[in-house]
Amino acid sequence: MYVAVKGGERAIDNAHAWLAEERRGDLSVPELSLAQIREQMTLAVNRVMAEGSLFDPDLAALAIKQARGDLIEAIFLIRAYRTTLPRLGSSRPVETAQMACDRRISATFKDAPGGQVLGPTFDYTHRLLDFRLAADGIVPPAPEAPPRQDPTPHITGFLNRDGLIQPEPASAAEPGDLTRSPMELPADRPLRLQALARGDEGFVLGLAYSTQRGYARNHAFVGELRIGAVAVEMDIPELGFAIEIGEIAVTECETVNQFTGSKTEPAQFTRGYGLIFGQSERKAIAMALVDRALRWRELGEDDLGAPAQDEEFVLAHCDNIQATGFLEHIKLPHYVDFQSELELVRKLRRDAMAARAEAAE
Repeated sequence: MYVAVKGGERAIDNAHAWLAEERRGDLSVPELSLAQIREQMTLAVNRVMAEGSLFDPDLAALAIKQARGDLIEAIFLIRAYRTTLPRLGSSRPVETAQMACDRRISATFKDAPGGQVLGPTFDYTHRLLDFRLAADGIVPPAPEAPPRQDPTPHITGFLNRDGLIQPEPASAAEPGDLTRSPMELPADRPLRLQALARGDEGFVLGLAYSTQRGYARNHAFVGELRIGAVAVEMDIPELGFAIEIGEIAVTECETVNQFTGSKTEPAQFTRGYGLIFGQSERKAIAMALVDRALRWRELGEDDLGAPAQDEEFVLAHCDNIQATGFLEHIKLPHYVDFQSELELVRKLRRDAMAARAEAAE
């Protein structure tokens, strides 16, 4: 006989205490500070801020510490905290052409106007373990170059001068806000970009990789990838003008994709776009590839049946918090559900055995 397991508040309290003990680890090892996490695990901090939709490195570091390094749990904590914050207003769109670039590269133009800036990247490392870090050795720092302060125009703008790239249609409509209203399908491009920016990096990366392997018409070049700080401005009605309230670090990627044209449009290139908090270039590139794949309908292309072209599939499954919640809820008590299915299986077995016995007679 299946018996429902009973638990209670005491068991839960004990589980919480054990979790806190496991989080702290060996007491003889110094505890990680938030400053250490923020300054030395910056890429993890950046991912938590991007997928948590909240730019605050200190809070992201706290969430990572509390979650024992589980980034999805940390993202969950940040999103939950974000819901408690009041909304005071809306900022102006950031001007990424005015970005103070720490890194800016193009795979399409070797002599990019404004120059290429390699910046801090793993791209040129040998992927060999550096045992000096295990010995707490000090790695000699590279000479630092100040971030580029001059305006850095977008490379795709130079293609646009000759009409070689599809212009982005201007829209006066206020974009929707995915953090305040549920997703509705079909979704316009601003909502799709919001969902991809908040989406799980691994899921979006897998979809992007599928487009490169042929599961969509998506042969892409990185027109430009840039990382740096941009100013955030907000209109103040009492003053009658906008003021700068701070700056944030972002990664921006524009891909250049082939497009053969149509009966009404000449052959030209099209774009994919990605913009992410912090240094998250893998995610920004993946986001741009999936963005381009989802644009097949508005560009008059054929539906190839690729997963990355299926708007409902992509947007309904890219959010790691929704996916985690639905997946992990199955480990919570389902005693009544299982009891009913257990009784059904037993009844079916009894009926089958009775029928078999009747046939044998």
